[in-house]
Amino acid sequence: MREHEMQLVCPAGNLPALQAAIDAGADAVYAGFRDQTNARAFPGLNFSEGEMRQGIAYAHARGRKVYLALNTYPDSARLAHWEGAVDHAAELGADAVIVAEMAVLDYAARHHPNMARHLSVQGSATTAPALRYAYERFGIARAVVPRVLSVQQVERLCESAPVPIEVFAFGSLCIMVEGRCQLSSYATGVSPNRHGVCSPASFVKWDEHPDQSRTVRLNGLLIDRFGQSEPAGYPTVCKGRYAVGGEIFHALEEPTSLNTLELLPRLAAAGVAALKIEGRQRGVAYVKAVTQTWRKALDRFESAPDAWTAEPAWQQALSGHAEGQQTTLGPYHRAWH
Repeated sequence: MREHEMQLVCPAGNLPALQAAIDAGADAVYAGFRDQTNARAFPGLNFSEGEMRQGIAYAHARGRKVYLALNTYPDSARLAHWEGAVDHAAELGADAVIVAEMAVLDYAARHHPNMARHLSVQGSATTAPALRYAYERFGIARAVVPRVLSVQQVERLCESAPVPIEVFAFGSLCIMVEGRCQLSSYATGVSPNRHGVCSPASFVKWDEHPDQSRTVRLNGLLIDRFGQSEPAGYPTVCKGRYAVGGEIFHALEEPTSLNTLELLPRLAAAGVAALKIEGRQRGVAYVKAVTQTWRKALDRFESAPDAWTAEPAWQQALSGHAEGQQTTLGPYHRAWH
């Protein structure tokens, strides 16, 4: 398989999703072990050792790559478990580890210098000096930047950063620092970073009512109420509806997904190395459809960049898999930066 100018990096929450992403045209997939070393530690999600071996073999046989997300923050008493996960990733033949915590990066650099190290979005590095520090101290080969940057900031970072830049191209948005939601921590008392989700399933309670409406609570906190035929997504504090000033509305953020497809030429011109699709917690249908759409768009752009436009069919396909069936450019589109 030839190298693409911008790598398409897609989510794999399980083996069928990994295979679907590879078959649909992903250049690389990112996945995690079935423990707290990755920031999507949903029950029933992620890979056993046997599944990871099978997935890596499947990808490598087709000339693709697998990145292991070891992107949570261990406490000092359990650091050895994260170090063991780095060893395991190297033994399995992972092409890179995606790491946020500096002690884990340091261990990977010292013990497995030939395995690439990517700075995770959970590391929240948004400036050239921050990336230079990670490059000089831990030899990172790539940095995944947070979804809080405007496109102008991404462009400047690509010019000044010592390593290639990976940006999120499609998927869920977060109004907090990546993976460390203080709203969720306040409501549940646990860290979203190490518990894998803003709303851990053990804290979520749905109730059906006589009028066939449904309410959902997070650790007792009322998040939303849905009418009889109203679609209901996975509940998070930031995307709930609340009574404010006599009105009930999405006071913090509406359910919507990031979609940067129309910015593809600008991201390419900036020198972005990789486009990342969010969604390891999503199903195979999502992974397949979104990967196929972005593969078509990227291939068309590479073959005829000057004539490229985002086709309505591509946008329609992506909107169908977006939260609330709607998409946004998010912080990429803000006027100030």
